[in-house]
Amino acid sequence: MKKEDIITVPNSSLRTKAKEIKIINQKVHSIVDDMVSATLDWENSRKHEVGVALAAVQINQLVNIVIVRDNYEDKTDLKFNVYINPKILKKYGDLVEDYEGCLSVPDIYGKVPRFSKLKIKYLDISGVEHQKTFSDFYARIMQHEIDHSEGTLFIDKIKDREDAFYILDKNGKLKPLNYVKDIKKNTILWK
Repeated sequence: MKKEDIITVPNSSLRTKAKEIKIINQKVHSIVDDMVSATLDWENSRKHEVGVALAAVQINQLVNIVIVRDNYEDKTDLKFNVYINPKILKKYGDLVEDYEGCLSVPDIYGKVPRFSKLKIKYLDISGVEHQKTFSDFYARIMQHEIDHSEGTLFIDKIKDREDAFYILDKNGKLKPLNYVKDIKKNTILWK
């Protein structure tokens, strides 16, 4: 798959809850492969960004699969971890605001509050169930991606916050957006 296969707002699939995977078969493996290739193709088209994670709904596959880069700080590390049917068991720790972007919300970033720790259960690509605790940025990534599987985008969490929206300039620096002009009345972001 290519970056063009990643759906973006206002595609209604992004607001649809993903279905649970019942059987891990070749189709599931193919979806995971497509997710990885689309993420890496997107990343290769961006100078200042890394393709950190993707939910299957973002390639218009309405199933509950999430992939997250094993080492999101190293663009040369192309390994992704696969989480099938991830379910949050507990959010805890501090509520921390930090910047988020999304391959399905082009060119808009937001300062989103998320819990610093997260415990989830999920199946791996072999169908083995696990429970795992994440902290800090990885916990943020997992909350963002699990939201996708619930039909929620990061912009929904900050919709009414005038100071929370940003754009990446040509030098890779985040600059505030005009909330009224660029966000509040944006018919692509909000239906």
